[in-house]
Amino acid sequence: MRDHGPRPPEAETGRHRLDVWLWHARCVRTRSAAAQLVRAGRVRLNGARVTAPGHPVRIGDVLTLALDARVRLWRVTGFIERRGDAQAATTTYVELAPGDAPGSHA
Repeated sequence: MRDHGPRPPEAETGRHRLDVWLWHARCVRTRSAAAQLVRAGRVRLNGARVTAPGHPVRIGDVLTLALDARVRLWRVTGFIERRGDAQAATTTYVELAPGDAPGSHA
């Protein structure tokens, strides 16, 4: 086995695991809850349903999240290395209006 050295932080690769990003963005309380949300089919990435928690998310992607009694549209604007406070989490996304989603006909 070859040692490839330390892996670069996900922020440097330009992508992040979907479940980790949702947890860091404080969409849910735990990473396992984020994975369950994705597996349940309650997350769309650029309009396509995603069921793999490890699916990559990139800056500029639009997420449609079915949370409780409402649907939220978020555009990914950044990554953070670890889960922080709510103010840090809001730096990772921008809330969109329904007409701003890809493929919408508003």
